[in-house]
Amino acid sequence: MSNIRKVAELAGVSVATVSRTLKMPERVSPLTRDRVLAAVEQAGYRPNLMAVQFRSRKTRNLVVLVPVIANVFFARVISGIQEAAQAFDYRVLLCDTLGREEVEVAYAELVRAHQADGVIQLRAFNPFSDAGSDGACMPPMVNACEVLDIPPCPTVRLDNRAAAREMTEHLLGLGHRRIGLIKGPQGSPLTRERIAGYEDALKAAGVDTDPALICRGNFTLQAGYDAAGQLLASPERPTAFFCENDEMAIGAIKRIREAGLRVPDDISVAGFDDIPFAAFCDPPLTTIAQPAEAFGRHAVEMLVAQFEQHSLEATHLVLPHQLIVRGSTAAVTQ
Repeated sequence: MSNIRKVAELAGVSVATVSRTLKMPERVSPLTRDRVLAAVEQAGYRPNLMAVQFRSRKTRNLVVLVPVIANVFFARVISGIQEAAQAFDYRVLLCDTLGREEVEVAYAELVRAHQADGVIQLRAFNPFSDAGSDGACMPPMVNACEVLDIPPCPTVRLDNRAAAREMTEHLLGLGHRRIGLIKGPQGSPLTRERIAGYEDALKAAGVDTDPALICRGNFTLQAGYDAAGQLLASPERPTAFFCENDEMAIGAIKRIREAGLRVPDDISVAGFDDIPFAAFCDPPLTTIAQPAEAFGRHAVEMLVAQFEQHSLEATHLVLPHQLIVRGSTAAVTQ
């Protein structure tokens, strides 16, 4: 195997230039970069990654803890993570945890074992809970999407309460007063925040919250289908369903149709997330759009900043949402 000096000789540059080209290609001219890369190929040179890691004390690996990789929203977040990680020359170690704390702790330990540089956690659980309440001994981590207040952990989040309030206000503005809510998993911060936004809008409109109109879900198609069945069986059927994610809304639409009812003529249905399928539903789904890919990109940027700037100062970034009105909601007809 050729060494770096042979590459430098073939490219007609210094060893330092070869090293800089391989580690920070953006800092050399395109002409020099092309010459060095051609020489690397010609010489069959492969850097000693273990030696590089030892000198830099970096593995260039990022652990990403995903509660449900099959969830379309999280798939979009991962896409943003991958894009940003590649731009910073980091590799992504993806773990589909299924929400199991022991799995998340085990993967997070890769950082303490110097097999990864940091963690991006996409749900509300701190895998470094033994670091102390002040977070002084916590390894680098960014908490995104479902967030906890973990000092000094940076977070990327949406104002879920404000978004849910806006969606509920949209339904109220169409004349709906009996609005069924199909919520997310019990204990999830997202669930609590979206319920609070729903209740805020009802209270402001002078409408009492009816606990019988709030059904448990878990962000799956089946949960939306099952919860819709419960709401349809109510003595006084809701005129609108607000589902805390799009997948549950799609499941609810299927159940409504099976009952011989029409969306939105008989029941309006709204979701949350604006996954790609939302625009292609029949009818297209009214929803809250949140910038999933941006969650991933910002999480990587904030994590890399901890490595490069050696800063543990907590940064809390709130990304914008947008109400997307489509054909699944309409004015009440009864």
